[in-house]
Amino acid sequence: MAHYLLAMGGKTSNEIKLSVVIPCYNEGKNIDLVVNRFLEVKPNNINVELILVDNGSIDNSHKIIANYAKKYSFIKSLHINKNIGYGNGVWQGLKNSKGEYLCWTHADMQTDLADTIKAYEMAIGQKNSKKCFVKGNRKKRLLFDNFFALGMSIFETIMLGKILYDINAQPNLFHRSFLNKIKNPPMDFSFDLYLYYLANEFNYKIIRFPVSFQKRIHGESHWSTTINGKWKFIKRTMNFTFKLKKKLKNADNNP
Repeated sequence: MAHYLLAMGGKTSNEIKLSVVIPCYNEGKNIDLVVNRFLEVKPNNINVELILVDNGSIDNSHKIIANYAKKYSFIKSLHINKNIGYGNGVWQGLKNSKGEYLCWTHADMQTDLADTIKAYEMAIGQKNSKKCFVKGNRKKRLLFDNFFALGMSIFETIMLGKILYDINAQPNLFHRSFLNKIKNPPMDFSFDLYLYYLANEFNYKIIRFPVSFQKRIHGESHWSTTINGKWKFIKRTMNFTFKLKKKLKNADNNP
């Protein structure tokens, strides 16, 4: 269970414009890199908060995050005792944020944290910034990974009737008001798909921008490094998609 900092729907701080949530599961070797890079790209003209979520890690992630939270006032530490999935880590971070715009990305440093700031600048540059959803679009990926992503994109687009591609690309950003539209999100890696789908469903302007996708410096992905891991991810995502499709069909039949 998470130690909650702020309940969803709580009063938004007038000072914090951007919250960046990063779920960390056994990312002890990457957290220093994350914080140092964020210090480099953190804008001076707006107040931001960096929410580092220790998502039930069994390494030293919690200790490292707590130390950074003590050192820097803009860093918030959120601890989840037991890992129940990537989606839960992001969701708890988003619910406990205080920013006007909310963003999340991964702790593996495969996408640059500067992209979170780019996403914010793109959003506030829109005529209706409260009704847009900004998401990266990964470049420089391996051929097999591109093939895998393309197959999932085609499947999700056909099943859900929305144009959905590069579903797990980072970062993701939206206005705080979008939180009220999120009901019972999945707690696993389907989380990104669900919010991307919701943004389409509620006719948000979807803004995609190219992001460079690099190799991990430390550690390994918990799902994408092996064929077996990818297959498990595919099955979980497909199961969620079938359930979502059934839910939507029932809603149409019972308006």
